Amino acid sequence: MRLHDLKSNPGAKTRRKRVGRGPGSGRGKTSTRGHKGQGSRTGSSTRATFEGGQMPYIRRLPKRGFNNARTRVEYLPVNLAALEEHFENGTTVDIETILATGLANGRGDVRVKILGQGKLTKKLSVKAHAYSGAAKAAIEAAGGSCEVINQAPQASEEAPAEPAPAPAEEAPAEEAPAEEAPAEEAPAEEAPAEEVPAEEAPAGEANEADAAGDKPAEA
Repeated sequence: MRLHDLKSNPGAKTRRKRVGRGPGSGRGKTSTRGHKGQGSRTGSSTRATFEGGQMPYIRRLPKRGFNNARTRVEYLPVNLAALEEHFENGTTVDIETILATGLANGRGDVRVKILGQGKLTKKLSVKAHAYSGAAKAAIEAAGGSCEVINQAPQASEEAPAEPAPAPAEEAPAEEAPAEEAPAEEAPAEEAPAEEVPAEEAPAGEANEADAAGDKPAEA
Protein backbone atom coordinates (compact mmCIF):
# COMPACT_ATOMS: atom_id res chain seq x y z
CA MET A 1 0.00 0.00 0.00
CA ARG A 2 1.45 3.33 -1.10
CA LEU A 3 0.16 6.88 -0.90
CA HIS A 4 -0.87 6.92 -4.57
CA ASP A 5 -2.89 3.75 -4.04
CA LEU A 6 -5.30 5.46 -1.62
CA LYS A 7 -8.63 6.33 -3.19
CA SER A 8 -11.72 8.10 -1.97
CA ASN A 9 -14.91 6.18 -1.35
CA PRO A 10 -17.20 5.89 -4.36
CA GLY A 11 -19.35 9.00 -4.64
CA ALA A 12 -17.25 11.07 -2.22
CA LYS A 13 -15.73 13.16 -5.02
CA THR A 14 -17.57 14.34 -8.13
CA ARG A 15 -16.40 16.22 -11.18
CA ARG A 16 -17.36 19.85 -11.36
CA LYS A 17 -20.04 20.91 -13.83
CA ARG A 18 -18.40 22.62 -16.82
CA VAL A 19 -20.78 25.02 -18.54
CA GLY A 20 -20.49 27.31 -21.51
CA ARG A 21 -18.86 24.72 -23.75
CA GLY A 22 -21.46 24.57 -26.51
CA PRO A 23 -24.36 22.28 -27.31
CA GLY A 24 -22.09 19.25 -27.60
CA SER A 25 -21.17 19.44 -23.90
CA GLY A 26 -24.59 18.24 -22.76
CA ARG A 27 -25.29 21.55 -21.01
CA GLY A 28 -26.98 23.29 -23.95
CA LYS A 29 -26.21 26.65 -25.47
CA THR A 30 -27.61 28.57 -22.49
CA SER A 31 -25.32 26.74 -20.03
CA THR A 32 -28.19 25.44 -17.84
CA ARG A 33 -29.47 28.98 -17.19
CA GLY A 34 -32.41 29.11 -19.55
CA HIS A 35 -33.48 32.09 -21.67
CA LYS A 36 -33.29 35.60 -20.25
CA GLY A 37 -34.63 36.65 -16.90
CA GLN A 38 -33.02 37.39 -13.56
CA GLY A 39 -31.61 33.90 -13.14
CA SER A 40 -29.66 34.05 -16.39
CA ARG A 41 -27.68 37.16 -15.39
CA THR A 42 -24.24 37.13 -13.89
CA GLY A 43 -24.18 37.47 -10.12
CA SER A 44 -27.86 36.68 -9.71
CA SER A 45 -28.73 34.95 -6.44
CA THR A 46 -31.79 34.66 -4.21
CA ARG A 47 -32.31 33.11 -0.81
CA ALA A 48 -33.71 29.61 -0.60
CA THR A 49 -37.16 30.76 0.58
CA PHE A 50 -37.58 33.47 -2.05
CA GLU A 51 -40.72 32.92 -4.15
CA GLY A 52 -40.39 35.66 -6.70
CA GLY A 53 -42.04 38.35 -4.58
CA GLN A 54 -45.29 36.55 -3.76
CA MET A 55 -46.24 35.92 -0.13
CA PRO A 56 -43.81 33.23 1.13
CA TYR A 57 -45.17 29.89 2.24
CA ILE A 58 -43.97 30.32 5.82
CA ARG A 59 -45.95 33.57 6.09
CA ARG A 60 -49.05 32.06 4.55
CA LEU A 61 -49.26 29.38 7.23
CA PRO A 62 -51.33 30.24 10.32
CA LYS A 63 -49.53 30.46 13.64
CA ARG A 64 -51.38 29.10 16.63
CA GLY A 65 -50.57 27.76 20.06
CA PHE A 66 -48.02 28.53 22.73
CA ASN A 67 -44.30 27.86 22.90
CA ASN A 68 -42.33 28.09 26.15
CA ALA A 69 -38.93 27.33 24.63
CA ARG A 70 -37.36 30.40 26.25
CA THR A 71 -38.54 29.65 29.79
CA ARG A 72 -38.89 25.87 30.11
CA VAL A 73 -36.48 23.82 32.22
CA GLU A 74 -35.03 20.77 30.49
CA TYR A 75 -33.56 17.76 32.29
CA LEU A 76 -31.23 15.04 31.02
CA PRO A 77 -32.73 11.65 31.93
CA VAL A 78 -30.73 8.95 33.72
CA ASN A 79 -32.46 5.65 34.51
CA LEU A 80 -31.94 3.28 37.44
CA ALA A 81 -30.61 0.61 35.07
CA ALA A 82 -27.71 2.93 34.14
CA LEU A 83 -26.89 3.57 37.80
CA GLU A 84 -26.95 -0.16 38.51
CA GLU A 85 -24.57 -0.81 35.63
CA HIS A 86 -21.99 1.94 36.11
CA PHE A 87 -21.65 2.40 39.89
CA GLU A 88 -20.57 0.15 42.74
CA ASN A 89 -22.37 -0.36 46.03
CA GLY A 90 -21.95 2.57 48.44
CA THR A 91 -20.93 5.07 45.75
CA THR A 92 -21.95 8.71 45.89
CA VAL A 93 -23.46 9.61 42.54
CA ASP A 94 -23.49 13.31 41.70
CA ILE A 95 -23.55 15.38 38.53
CA GLU A 96 -19.77 15.22 38.05
CA THR A 97 -19.66 11.43 38.20
CA ILE A 98 -22.67 11.13 35.90
CA LEU A 99 -20.98 13.35 33.31
CA ALA A 100 -17.66 11.53 33.73
CA THR A 101 -19.26 8.15 32.98
CA GLY A 102 -21.04 9.54 29.91
CA LEU A 103 -24.57 8.95 31.20
CA ALA A 104 -25.45 12.57 30.40
CA ASN A 105 -23.92 15.10 28.07
CA GLY A 106 -24.36 18.83 27.92
CA ARG A 107 -22.80 22.23 28.28
CA GLY A 108 -23.14 24.81 30.98
CA ASP A 109 -25.57 24.16 33.80
CA VAL A 110 -26.66 20.56 33.22
CA ARG A 111 -29.82 19.40 34.99
CA VAL A 112 -30.25 15.69 35.60
CA LYS A 113 -33.43 13.82 36.47
CA ILE A 114 -33.36 10.24 37.74
CA LEU A 115 -36.07 8.05 36.19
CA GLY A 116 -37.35 4.69 37.36
CA GLN A 117 -36.70 2.42 34.36
CA GLY A 118 -34.84 -0.73 35.44
CA LYS A 119 -34.01 -2.25 38.80
CA LEU A 120 -31.62 -1.00 41.47
CA THR A 121 -30.12 -3.34 44.06
CA LYS A 122 -27.12 -1.24 45.18
CA LYS A 123 -27.01 1.28 47.97
CA LEU A 124 -26.24 4.62 46.33
CA SER A 125 -26.21 8.19 47.58
CA VAL A 126 -27.63 10.08 44.62
CA LYS A 127 -27.48 13.85 44.17
CA ALA A 128 -29.54 15.16 41.25
CA HIS A 129 -31.87 17.98 40.35
CA ALA A 130 -35.09 15.94 40.18
CA TYR A 131 -36.43 12.41 40.70
CA SER A 132 -39.47 10.56 39.49
CA GLY A 133 -41.63 9.04 42.18
CA ALA A 134 -40.71 5.46 41.21
CA ALA A 135 -36.98 6.23 41.08
CA LYS A 136 -36.95 7.88 44.49
CA ALA A 137 -38.86 4.99 46.05
CA ALA A 138 -36.48 2.39 44.48
CA ILE A 139 -33.32 4.21 45.65
CA GLU A 140 -34.60 4.51 49.21
CA ALA A 141 -35.83 0.90 49.21
CA ALA A 142 -32.29 -0.25 48.35
CA GLY A 143 -30.94 1.66 51.36
CA GLY A 144 -29.69 4.69 49.45
CA SER A 145 -30.53 8.37 49.74
CA CYS A 146 -31.84 11.04 47.39
CA GLU A 147 -30.60 14.61 47.62
CA VAL A 148 -32.11 17.38 45.53
CA ILE A 149 -29.70 19.94 44.12
CA ASN A 150 -31.12 23.42 44.05
CA GLN A 151 -30.12 25.53 41.07
CA ALA A 152 -29.85 29.29 41.20
CA PRO A 153 -33.26 30.88 40.73
CA GLN A 154 -34.08 31.76 37.16
CA ALA A 155 -34.51 35.30 35.99
CA SER A 156 -38.24 34.74 35.48
CA GLU A 157 -38.75 33.96 39.17
CA GLU A 158 -39.65 36.92 41.27
CA ALA A 159 -36.83 38.20 43.41
CA PRO A 160 -37.60 38.64 47.10
CA ALA A 161 -38.98 42.05 47.78
CA GLU A 162 -36.48 44.37 49.40
CA PRO A 163 -37.58 46.00 52.65
CA ALA A 164 -39.04 49.38 52.01
CA PRO A 165 -36.77 52.21 53.15
CA ALA A 166 -37.84 54.05 56.27
CA PRO A 167 -39.79 57.16 55.40
CA ALA A 168 -37.74 60.30 55.71
CA GLU A 169 -38.67 62.55 58.57
CA GLU A 170 -40.87 65.30 57.34
CA ALA A 171 -39.61 68.77 57.95
CA PRO A 172 -41.89 70.79 60.23
CA ALA A 173 -44.38 72.60 58.17
CA GLU A 174 -43.63 76.27 57.89
CA GLU A 175 -46.08 78.43 59.77
CA ALA A 176 -48.40 80.17 57.46
CA PRO A 177 -47.90 83.90 57.64
CA ALA A 178 -50.66 85.61 59.55
CA GLU A 179 -53.19 87.17 57.31
CA GLU A 180 -52.47 90.81 56.94
CA ALA A 181 -55.15 93.04 58.21
CA PRO A 182 -56.82 94.81 55.37
CA ALA A 183 -55.35 98.23 54.86
CA GLU A 184 -57.43 100.93 56.36
CA GLU A 185 -59.38 102.58 53.70
CA ALA A 186 -58.32 106.10 53.13
CA PRO A 187 -61.03 108.43 54.28
CA ALA A 188 -63.02 109.60 51.38
CA GLU A 189 -62.33 113.16 50.45
CA GLU A 190 -64.85 115.35 52.04
CA ALA A 191 -67.00 117.08 49.58
CA PRO A 192 -66.44 120.84 49.69
CA ALA A 193 -68.97 122.47 51.90
CA GLU A 194 -71.58 124.20 49.94
CA GLU A 195 -71.12 127.90 50.08
CA VAL A 196 -73.85 129.51 51.94
CA PRO A 197 -75.32 132.12 49.61
CA ALA A 198 -74.90 135.57 50.97
CA GLU A 199 -78.02 137.11 52.17
CA GLU A 200 -79.36 139.37 49.57
CA ALA A 201 -79.80 142.96 50.69
CA PRO A 202 -83.14 144.44 50.23
CA ALA A 203 -83.64 145.87 46.82
CA GLY A 204 -83.83 149.46 48.06
CA GLU A 205 -80.55 149.30 49.92
CA ALA A 206 -78.81 147.73 46.97
CA ASN A 207 -79.84 150.55 44.70
CA GLU A 208 -78.57 153.14 47.17
CA ALA A 209 -75.24 151.40 47.46
CA ASP A 210 -74.87 151.34 43.70
CA ALA A 211 -75.69 155.00 43.48
CA ALA A 212 -73.18 155.83 46.14
CA GLY A 213 -70.53 153.96 44.28
CA ASP A 214 -71.21 155.89 41.13
CA LYS A 215 -70.73 159.31 42.77
CA PRO A 216 -67.21 160.64 42.57
CA ALA A 217 -65.51 161.09 45.87
CA GLU A 218 -65.66 164.64 47.20
CA ALA A 219 -62.42 166.42 47.60
